[in-house]
Parts: sequence; C-alpha cells; structure tokens
Amino acid sequence: MPELGSPQERTQGIGLRRYVAGLAALTLLGFLASNAEGGDGSKGVLDPARIEFFRSRVEPILKARCVKCHGGEPKVRGGLRLDSRAAILEGGDQGPAVSLDQPDQSLILQAVRYEGLEMPPAGRLPDEEIAALDRWVREGLAWTPGKEATGLDAAKAPPARPNARPRPKVVFHAVERPPVPEVVHSDWVRNPIDAFLLAKLEPQGLAPRPPADRVAWIRRVTYDLTGLPPTPEEVDAYLADGSQDADARLVERLLASPRYGEAWGRHWLDLVRYAETNGYERDGPKPFAWRYRDYVVRSFNDDKPYDRFLHEQIAGDEIDPTSVDAMTATGFYRLGLWDDEPVDRAQARYDGLDGIVSTAGQVFLGLSINCARCHDHKKDPIPQADYYRLLAFFHDLTHPDGKDLKKVGPAPGVPVMCVRERGQAETHVLLRGNPNLLGPVVEPGTPGMLGEGYSTFTRGPGKRRAFAEWLTDRRNPMTARVMANRIWQFHFGRGIVPTPNDFGALGEPATHPELLDWLAAELMDGGWTLKRMHRLILLSSAYRMSSRASEAGLARDPGNLLFWRFPMRRLSGEEVRDSILAVSGSLNEKAGGPSVCPPIPQEVLAGQSVPGQGWAVSPPDEAARRSVYVHVKRSLQLPILATHDAPDTDSSCPVRYTTTVPSQALGLLNGEFANEQASRLAERLVRERPGSLREQVRRAIRLCTGADPPDEEVRGDVAWIRDLERDAHLDADSAMRQFCLLALSTNAFLYLD
Repeated sequence: MPELGSPQERTQGIGLRRYVAGLAALTLLGFLASNAEGGDGSKGVLDPARIEFFRSRVEPILKARCVKCHGGEPKVRGGLRLDSRAAILEGGDQGPAVSLDQPDQSLILQAVRYEGLEMPPAGRLPDEEIAALDRWVREGLAWTPGKEATGLDAAKAPPARPNARPRPKVVFHAVERPPVPEVVHSDWVRNPIDAFLLAKLEPQGLAPRPPADRVAWIRRVTYDLTGLPPTPEEVDAYLADGSQDADARLVERLLASPRYGEAWGRHWLDLVRYAETNGYERDGPKPFAWRYRDYVVRSFNDDKPYDRFLHEQIAGDEIDPTSVDAMTATGFYRLGLWDDEPVDRAQARYDGLDGIVSTAGQVFLGLSINCARCHDHKKDPIPQADYYRLLAFFHDLTHPDGKDLKKVGPAPGVPVMCVRERGQAETHVLLRGNPNLLGPVVEPGTPGMLGEGYSTFTRGPGKRRAFAEWLTDRRNPMTARVMANRIWQFHFGRGIVPTPNDFGALGEPATHPELLDWLAAELMDGGWTLKRMHRLILLSSAYRMSSRASEAGLARDPGNLLFWRFPMRRLSGEEVRDSILAVSGSLNEKAGGPSVCPPIPQEVLAGQSVPGQGWAVSPPDEAARRSVYVHVKRSLQLPILATHDAPDTDSSCPVRYTTTVPSQALGLLNGEFANEQASRLAERLVRERPGSLREQVRRAIRLCTGADPPDEEVRGDVAWIRDLERDAHLDADSAMRQFCLLALSTNAFLYLD
C-alpha cells in the first residue's frame, strides 16, 4: 500500500487531499481488479483467452449435456440451473455447484467424474469433456460477456423460478357470503341453492328438469342418507302423506336413524384411508382400529359440529386426554401404511409422516401439498419449506403399541389406537425429500398462500391444537369450502369443484364458485353442523329434479356441468351388498364393535401369501352385518365390494370410480354370496306371500325397486318362472331362486334414478 502522507501531515491536514485522492484511486483499482476477477474472487473471468475457451469448449458441453434438465423452466432438476454463472454459484438443493475457493471439491466436477453423484445419468462424459470442465472451473468459471444465460441475450431475463412470486388463485380468498342472484323463473326457487343454479342455466337457455316422481325421490333420499333402500311399507306411508311438510318429515326421520351415521361415516373413512391392517407383505393388524370407525359413525349420528370433529382428530389428546372420544379420534394418524421391517428406517418414518401431511392437506384444505415434499410445487404457490412447516406439527408424534397401548387409554379397560406427543424435535427441509440430506430448520407453520399474520406457531406441546384451531378459523379460506363441496358431491354425484381433494391449479375449477362460497358461509354460520346442510340441499328444487335428459340440455351441456338434471348413479359396493342383505331379510343392524369377516371363497383366499391369514370367518349372523363393519384388510377385499369399486386404502379416496365391467354381472349371477341371498329372498317371498306366485313376484319387485309394478310386468315375470319349471325342469323353489337372482341383478335395483 503506498504511503499517503506522513503522520505529521495527516494530523495537520496538510496531506489530507493527497490521502483522500490516494484512497479513491486505490478503491477504483480494487473495483477494476474485482471485476476482472469476476466480482467474487475468481481470477481472470474476463480474460479473453478464458472466455474463448468457455465459448468454444465448455458452452457446447453445457448445451448438449446439461441444460435440458438444468436450464429453462419447467425442467430444473434438483433446483440447479446451469445456464448462468450466477445460477451455478448459487447452486441447487445440495448447495453451490462450484466452489471457487476449493475448485476440486466442486459438486459439478464430482458429478461428471461419477464420484458419488453421477451426471449426466445417461452415461459418463468422455475424458476430454471432463478435462475441459475441470480446467474451466479451476480457472474461475469464465463466462461470455453480455450473456446472462447460455444461448440467451442478457436483455432477455431468464424465467422466474417456481413460486418466486406466488399468485393465489381466486379460490384462496377468504369466504364471504355472496348475494343471492335474481332470476327470471323465481317460482322454481325453494331456497338460495336453486337461485344460484338457475342463474347459470337461464343465460344458456336451459331449464331445470321437472321433479322426479315421489317413489324415485324417496328412494334417492333414503339411499343418500342411510345407504339402504326404503321398505315397501315406508314408500306406502310416504305416498299416503299428502301434507305440505311430508318431505321435511321424511328427511328428519332419516337423519335421526342410526343408519345415517353408518352411511356418512363411510364417506369419511374413504377420505382418511381407513384400514385395519398395515399393508406390505405381512399386512399385520392395527389393534383397536375399529374404535376409530365407531367414533366416526357416532360423530355423524350425534351431528357433532365439523370444527369439533376436526379438532378431536388433529389434537384430541391435547384437548381432553381423559375423553374416550377425543383420544380415539387421534387414531386418524394411525390409519396409513406401516412397514414393520423397513430397509431404511428414516425413509420409512418420513413416508409415514408424508401420509399424514398429504391426507391432512387434501382432506382438510383441498390442496396437493404432498407435491412439495421433494421440490417446490410446480403449479401452486407452495414452496418446499411450507410442506415441512406443516410436517413440523406432526413431527413429535409417537405410536403406543402392545402393552403400552393399554396404558394410554382414556378409561380403564378401554384401550384405543391413539397417539401422544413426545419431545421437541427440530424439523428440517429434506433436500429432494431425502432424510439423509438435511436442509434449513423450519418451525411449525401453515401454507403462506392461505394468509399471513397467523400462520407460524411455536414448537412444543399444543402446536397441533393450534393447527386445529387455525383450520377452522374463519380467516382460513379452505376448510369450510372443502367440506361444503364434499356434502354437495355426496348428494349430487359431483362436486362444485369436481376434484374435491385439489382446489389448486392441478384440479378443475369450480362450476359455481358463488354457490360454493354461499354454502361455505352457511356451514360456518350454522355452527358447522352437517345435518343442517343436508336439510338445505335435500329440500331444494335442484335435488328434486328428474334424471331424465332433454334435447336442449344434451346439446348445450352434455356433461351436466350446470346441474340442469339430477345425475343418475349406481349404488356403491357397500350399498349393493347391504341392499341385497336388506331385501333378502338377512341384514343384521347391530351397530359398532369389532369388525366382522364374512366368508370369502377359497379361490380368492388362495391369492394371499398365507391363505386365510388375518381373516377369521364370523358366524353367519355376524357376517350379515352392514359393510361398514366388515374388516378392512389392505391385502384382501370382500369380492362383492372389490368388484363394485371399493376404495383404495393406500391414500385418500375423494371420489370412487364407477365402472361397468363383466365381473360385476358375473359375480352377481354366479357368486356364492348373491346365490345364497337369492335363496333367502325366495324363502322370504314364500313366507310373506304364501300360495300366490303372482303376489310373490310383486313383492320381490317392490322390495328391490320400491315401485308397485304394473300388472303386465308381473304377468311377464310369472310366465318366465313357469318357463323355467317347464323347459329347464326346475322345481318351484329352484325357479323362484333364479327369479330372485335375476331381480338382484337388474339395473332398477342397482341404479338410483
């Protein structure tokens, strides 16, 4: 450093101007030197020879080998971009790609040498290309001036990284009750639901379909609320009731039935991936899982407010550890797959946590948060850190098992499958979702896209309770919308948002967003009670519509997206089995308790690694209980449920497939269960209508369809039975069994109009 003035000159101010001028000159020299070195300590980044080497030798390698996966959006593997010098120095999920201080330790060189990392994955680069990259890194990472990214002019800004500036979709605003729209044909409007639908139909020149007949309506509403068919006596009583409140009183009777909780509890069990075994090879049992199922059924029957229902499942042990219901509710966390002999224990643990995060995100919030486990969400503004902030709420959960399970039960002699909190572990972002690559520490928090100011929580006890309260906070834009959409879906066959587990960019948009907001506001303002929402929907003109199509509707809205008619649907697997048992007179309506195992054909059991293991067949009376009480074993399903599209229990099932395949018809005609129940139905008909084949046929049709058949239909069925006796040489009992088997396989029995 040059002498800028003697101490005497400095103190006397004589050399001050010389000192300042010299310091300025030195600063300018340093600035120029810094730029010549790249501004970050690298040497010779502007050296013409090194720039030419980059342009002629290195840039072609990057273009040919690297930027396909580490260049322009959306293909950015591992968060690493190699299309600009700054991006290389910034690095990706595993840190900077190049170290200018220790170039030999640079990750990019380790990768191309296949020293742990192996890039490109298609095969090792030729030695001369590796040598060129090695020289380029050691000489300071020279880059062509004026080029911000490979092959791009500096004036053209590189694409923004995902989620750099989140843009919330319209659905993510707070729920505000919209005004009920004005419509032309207001005489059709029974309540605001009808007005919202009609406001979409009228501009399209569409009219809602006329009301369904009363038999179709009672069958529709009875199945929707109880999952069972109405008896002929119930149909007759309803048809004979000409009062103005006949429909309302029918709805009240069905909502008060214990069968209501069994039907709607099954919907919830689909969502939370309910199963009573762990999956994998041994598929061992989950002790006392059935108590969670009974808790769900009981909660629906009691019309437990939905916010309380969520609070208990998320944090029942923190809310009231002495309550059987509250502790049982935390079985929610135990329902997923569990590997009893994992190859990688850390990976298995985070797989289990991922099941909780993905289920909570999809079921409560309608968001595919699980997409952000390994990287920022590609479509929604959910950075990877938000995924792990959500995971942090559940990080300290432990699973009592065996003898320990009986110690943590809320009451003596009532062991439950539950969880408890232990410790205050740090939660790290896992780079690429790998538990061996720890990233930054994060605190428990909720997705930033859903609002700021109340989304960060402290680590330690009580954090799950805080999360549960945040879920049902009115400022949360999602929870009420998601549940209101599900209630609509289970009544109309399709949600207002057709993808009920994904309200984000990967899902489908709402067909009636104003109606959805109105229903969400109604749910919250009504104290979160679901039975109130059922009454509102079931007593609307929209729910009364016929399923019959119109030419105008098919031409302008063939998918019925605007709900101009009621959608016909096939019975679910449970409804098929339970209806067969009900019609045959075999159904055991006993509620609750340990699950039952109906008989399964040996041919099906043979598909197990140990045939019959974990399926102790129940006595006939117990085996005839409703399907919601049938043991749910991941590796083995009851055939009639499996063929009629039972849910996949490995992940949340928001919508069941509805297929039409030969195995369904073949199973009903040839299956052991269907044939046994056809025999019981034949016995019932002879017992209830002795001595009259005509009345037996009429009774069978009424039991299966609810409708009183015309005489012509009865005569035709009687003639068919006589033909079996004459042409197939069947005795009267066998011919009646064949008729009953046919009745249980008809579309009129299996479909709701």
